[in-house]
Amino acid sequence: MELAVLGLTADEERVYEALVAQPGATAAALADHLETEAGPLKRVLSSLVDKHLATRSGRPIRYLAAPPDIAINQLVQTREKELSAARTKAYALSEIHRNANRVSPELAIEQLTDRETIASAVALLESKAQHQVRVFDTPPYYEPPEGEGAARSTAVQIERHQRDGVAHRVIYSQDALTWPKKLQTGILPAIRGGEQARMRRSLPLKMIIRDDQDALIPFDLSRSGLQVAYLVRRSPLFTALEALFEGEWTQAVPLDTGAVAPSAPDGRARPDEETQSLLAMMMAGLTDTAIAHANGWSTRTTYRRLQDLMTELGASTRFQAGCIAERRGWL
Repeated sequence: MELAVLGLTADEERVYEALVAQPGATAAALADHLETEAGPLKRVLSSLVDKHLATRSGRPIRYLAAPPDIAINQLVQTREKELSAARTKAYALSEIHRNANRVSPELAIEQLTDRETIASAVALLESKAQHQVRVFDTPPYYEPPEGEGAARSTAVQIERHQRDGVAHRVIYSQDALTWPKKLQTGILPAIRGGEQARMRRSLPLKMIIRDDQDALIPFDLSRSGLQVAYLVRRSPLFTALEALFEGEWTQAVPLDTGAVAPSAPDGRARPDEETQSLLAMMMAGLTDTAIAHANGWSTRTTYRRLQDLMTELGASTRFQAGCIAERRGWL
């Protein structure tokens, strides 16, 4: 029966349909029409009145069905409110369940299996840091590239952490530097905010470590379309992750663009942001093709801008350009 989802029994639905077709009928007339006994039918009619699906009046008592478009829609709205309350309760219980597992001392590793939970965990790790945040940053990324406003917010957050004595150390893979617009809108603003950035040709995984307390490792299970992450608390595995980061850090190349100071030691102005970005990519060893991909340029435009930069520096090779830029205080 279609109305059972709204809390109506089969008998109530059957009698209500008869009332809709025979407005003002008596219980006796309905009993004859439905070929049922009058006693049980009166109990069903009383139930319909209680549910505001029918009214009764007069002598002898006659029953009138409430308009279906109003009465049934009211039942639908009531059920929707009940379902919404049940859904809210489910969310609350799920959060209690997750929190209970997170604080369980026996759990060294917790698996997170939805994007919102993973994003919340990342934000929580960063906000609760008291000493340092260490990051392996490498593609793939699951959100669109950050705009300038989002990048400024990141820089502001890092600056606030710097004031509180929280250091940010980030190792970027070469692929991260070539990710479209990431250098300009994500990395350079973060460095200006006080982030210590270094670069490795490749990284074994994505990771964020908070103090000496916990780490988050996201994974992309692309075949199944599932994104998962592992939250690792203090344990031998966590100690190994710390050692992995520190080992990669010692081998990584500093990604210092000189973007913090407004002018070079000799008093000359720093280059503009595009030139800083180009220098950073050159010093990171990116090819012309990779630089073009990162900036959305054609190969010809990339070659021309590199030549313009080398001409400005008075250099004939990239190595010489790097040396001159460092002497000028651009790096």
